Amino acid sequence: MEFPQAIGDNLRFLISEVSSQLDTLRSALAAETPAAARSVLDRRGYGLNLMRRIHESTLEHLVCPNGEVEGRSTPFRSVEIMAYELELMTKRCREVVTHYNAILRTDLLHAQLYEEPLEIIHARLAMVEPAFHNNDTTQALKICRTEKRVYTITEPLRRRYTKALKKGKHTEDLIAALFLVHNIEKMGQTMRTVGEAVLSINLGQTTSIERFQSLTRSIDEMQDGLNVGELELATVAETRSGSGISGIRRRPGKKKMSKKGKHRDMRPKSEDVLAILKEGHKAKLKEEWQGVESWHSIVPGLAPRILSYQKKGQAASLLIEHLAGLTFEQIVLNEPQPRVDEALQHIGKTLGRVWRETHTAEPVSADYMGQLGKRLKDVWLIHPDFQYASSHICGFKLPDFESQIARAVGKEKKLIAPFSVYIHGDFNVDNIIYDPLEKQINFIDLHRSRYMDYIQDISVFMVSNYRLQVLDPQTRKRIAGVAQEMYHIARRYALKHGDETFEIRLAMGLARSFATSTRFVLDKDLAWAMFSRAQLLIHQVLDTPVKRAAHYRLPIEELFIV
Repeated sequence: MEFPQAIGDNLRFLISEVSSQLDTLRSALAAETPAAARSVLDRRGYGLNLMRRIHESTLEHLVCPNGEVEGRSTPFRSVEIMAYELELMTKRCREVVTHYNAILRTDLLHAQLYEEPLEIIHARLAMVEPAFHNNDTTQALKICRTEKRVYTITEPLRRRYTKALKKGKHTEDLIAALFLVHNIEKMGQTMRTVGEAVLSINLGQTTSIERFQSLTRSIDEMQDGLNVGELELATVAETRSGSGISGIRRRPGKKKMSKKGKHRDMRPKSEDVLAILKEGHKAKLKEEWQGVESWHSIVPGLAPRILSYQKKGQAASLLIEHLAGLTFEQIVLNEPQPRVDEALQHIGKTLGRVWRETHTAEPVSADYMGQLGKRLKDVWLIHPDFQYASSHICGFKLPDFESQIARAVGKEKKLIAPFSVYIHGDFNVDNIIYDPLEKQINFIDLHRSRYMDYIQDISVFMVSNYRLQVLDPQTRKRIAGVAQEMYHIARRYALKHGDETFEIRLAMGLARSFATSTRFVLDKDLAWAMFSRAQLLIHQVLDTPVKRAAHYRLPIEELFIV
């Protein structure tokens, strides 16, 4: 990527300043002349000024005239990180000098042993500018590995100082020596961060060396002749569980600058994406991997292919086949009504096929009220005003919400689904992809898939539509229509298969989803509309005797009224 000249020039000056200070420090330690090292202390302001200039230049190119940050901010943010870390290197040099000057017995220091790690740091520093300007991933990786190389050399020194401290002699000198070695190790750590910033610029997304190595292994397994140096990452989403989802695509040509110095939007279209990289906690991604494999064996063709699964420590990554098409959320919000109807029709057909092929006579309980009870604390954290104690109005006692849930838990145990099917488990509108060209539905984010009450998926889908934060009346009407049509799709299946308690279980499923989803909604009006619907549904469930559960009818039009 081409950066403005002001950024490149000031970065060059900053690297030169750090190099000069490292040279001075190396010479002073090698000659054991504290006076020579003091000159490092006299240059504390220059590096800081250069860093500020770089930050001002990046800010100028990040912010548009209307005050918004441009979409492709990662390269500029990475340059800011580089400038900060390089200036921090000058601070580390000054810290080393300070601790060196505090040591009276310089023979305890073994200063000649510091020449090698400082030489390595200096050599890696010389790689920063060419790696930055040439998008050189190989040099960036060498810079990243500086930390490990430096630590390998300094670790025996730390052990030596620590062992000497136990003898109780020259403690002040030895403590100063420990601080000195600590700061040199921190220089290696700083070089790693600088190298990762260069990698981030190359990939177009913030990354670390571990993440880059995981990506490299994943790309190798694809066996498509791809070189990771030719690729870039673009954030697709950040899940609520902390997983990051990125699109992998070939790096486009150099970005052109507009006359005003801003980068034109040269981002590749979604069809250029080669694969999806998902990263996060190992346990969650392992569940998703297993969920996808289960779908392949149970209902082939619905789930994407897993191209690679990598794990290290508690972290893991999945490289997943990129699926063509749009999420149902995108369709509802942006596509014409005929496309919405078409997509919903195919979702209904797909669900019907899945339910028929996985239908088992084993009764099952989703425990909707139990699920709701476990998530209430998270709801109260976002909406504390929704939490209330029991009260009286005109002599009529209104029980608190938690008491109502506790009563509903007992009632739900008597309202078990007569059969189970294989469900998605997180059937949100952004986890369903429709390809209008192939007329194909695909499911993603499958870590919660299992045999369960099909109403779990239906209620999640209906509420995930309702909670879309749009105010346009026409769009709200469309959302209401989608939710009502999904209800009719599921009800037809229930009638055909003798599911007499379908409506009252759906009431509990919707109550659960309405209430728990408020923790993701900060708009008070929308959140209260959802929470009040949950209250209404639970109240209706409690007022319906179990013997008359089959006669209960969901107020579907009132629930999803525009």
